[in-house]
Amino acid sequence: MARLRPGLLLLMAMVALASRGFQAWGSSKVVRKFQDVPESYVYVQHALWFAMKEYNKASKDEYTFKVLQILKSQEQVTDSLDYLLEVKIARTMCRKASGENENCLVQWDPQMQKMFHCTFIVASKPWNFELSMLKKECEPV
Repeated sequence: MARLRPGLLLLMAMVALASRGFQAWGSSKVVRKFQDVPESYVYVQHALWFAMKEYNKASKDEYTFKVLQILKSQEQVTDSLDYLLEVKIARTMCRKASGENENCLVQWDPQMQKMFHCTFIVASKPWNFELSMLKKECEPV
């Protein structure tokens, strides 16, 4: 009987770990799945600002792009606050070299117009002042 106990304890421990769900080292556990949040929410605005900054930095276009419309804004809680943003963006009249992108007007010339539907997921750790891009997908409109 004494020999069965260590084996039984090991089996019980393995079952307990399996029932709780095994998580790989370094992966994020979802505490709360994506839920709608207002687009005016300050962290949504920070995530959107960051997403557009990263988009414009990576874009090979000589003009900056800006958000025309926010189609969806959602928040998920993991080890960070993750923001899923679906937006419609458009090319502006401001060249990247000018450094201006806040007050830029959207291109009105049909030959210069360019629009995209983009999905961004931005991870935010406001307690550490950290933002990182988890996903960036854009398709022409």
